[in-house]
Amino acid sequence: MTAKLLLIDDDRTLLNLLGEFLRGENFEVSVAANGETGLRLAYESHPDLVLLDVMLPGMDGWEICARLREMSRVPIIMLTAKATESDKLRGFRLGVDDYVTKPFSFAELVARIQAVLARVSISENKDASHIVYGDIVLDRERYQATLEGHLLELTPTEFRLLEALVRRSGKVATEAELVQEVWGAYRQDDTALVRRYILMLRKKIELDPANPSRILTVRGFGYRMGTALE
Repeated sequence: MTAKLLLIDDDRTLLNLLGEFLRGENFEVSVAANGETGLRLAYESHPDLVLLDVMLPGMDGWEICARLREMSRVPIIMLTAKATESDKLRGFRLGVDDYVTKPFSFAELVARIQAVLARVSISENKDASHIVYGDIVLDRERYQATLEGHLLELTPTEFRLLEALVRRSGKVATEAELVQEVWGAYRQDDTALVRRYILMLRKKIELDPANPSRILTVRGFGYRMGTALE
């Protein structure tokens, strides 16, 4: 089935050129030159993936991303002229799936799109809608997690990382395995992503993040979920 893409960027030349290229790669593409139009199209067409420029007039990419996340967990790839660490952290907290820095290769962008769509497809095809591990319950249909009955405020990426750990039922996951499962093979060299997100997760689910009992570090190997007995 043809994937539907929504491209939001105020560079009309890029909209035309990239839009035509993506259609040539068998994607169905809608384009918007500003945030308001982009959000309207997102509500109407329910795209499979959004390509979103950070620097937009009026409503910028950060606000659009936040609004998209209020209604959907649609994958988002940010297009940006600068991708500092602080920008990336801000985006990942909002639920951004990937960054592509301008100028970029159209072929590389297509590879990134395909990788994100493949990862989402694998995740959605896993059969269990609810996963229970001790006092943690994951609702995969709603992308929600509860701890001792209380809703956790997780970004989609944090949710996927927690799910990857919980599914292993206490077995160790290496940083490389977690990058592959949560972010995709194209980020395989960026294991620092895992450490940043483990830190953010611990702040949300540990009584004492400095001395974690739920997400444990196995030095030299990776991470695993702890048990109630530990």
